Amino acid sequence: MTQPKPVMSKGRLEAFSDGVIAVIITIIVLEMKAPHGDEPAALLPLIPVFMSYVLSFLYVGIYWNNHHHMFHATQRISGAVLWANLHLLFWLSLIPFVTAWMGENHFAAMPTALYGVILFCAAVAYTILQSVLVATEGQDSLLKAAIGKDFKGKLSMVAYASAIGLAFMWQWLAGLIYLLVALMWLIPDRRIERALESAVASRESR
Repeated sequence: MTQPKPVMSKGRLEAFSDGVIAVIITIIVLEMKAPHGDEPAALLPLIPVFMSYVLSFLYVGIYWNNHHHMFHATQRISGAVLWANLHLLFWLSLIPFVTAWMGENHFAAMPTALYGVILFCAAVAYTILQSVLVATEGQDSLLKAAIGKDFKGKLSMVAYASAIGLAFMWQWLAGLIYLLVALMWLIPDRRIERALESAVASRESR
């Protein structure tokens, strides 16, 4: 029995996603306007803007890295995968706006809370994409084995939800939570790499 042809090649989907993410990073850095003065003191008002840029750069980079690894362990692309991927890119595309708003207003309560909302929605969208890919690949797939219970993903969403509420009382604490979650994801997560290595070793031993 012949397998149905994929709706789109995996390479084309990844290339499109990479392009969108590259544009997102470009827009974020363009929000950092050069100061009019030529003294070091002229840079001081840009410190909150720079801090928000670094935080968002980390998050977009983390999503790009994890997106690449997840699709590296994927073989089939369905229509549902395309829409789930677009859903994730939609929330990521809003990061430049909330980054600029939060930086320009020195991490005020409402912009900081909205930043958390976007991060929370992006995390939910990533989880949906992950689930759709597993459903397309199958419960006995390499991807499903690599993801496991996804403890870090669940913990991240709880942290974002907490930070959204805290932003209206202690903005610095909400910002710290966003930073800690980003640092947690910077620690190499080799679940998919280990699963791929295990699969290759299993095939070679046969």
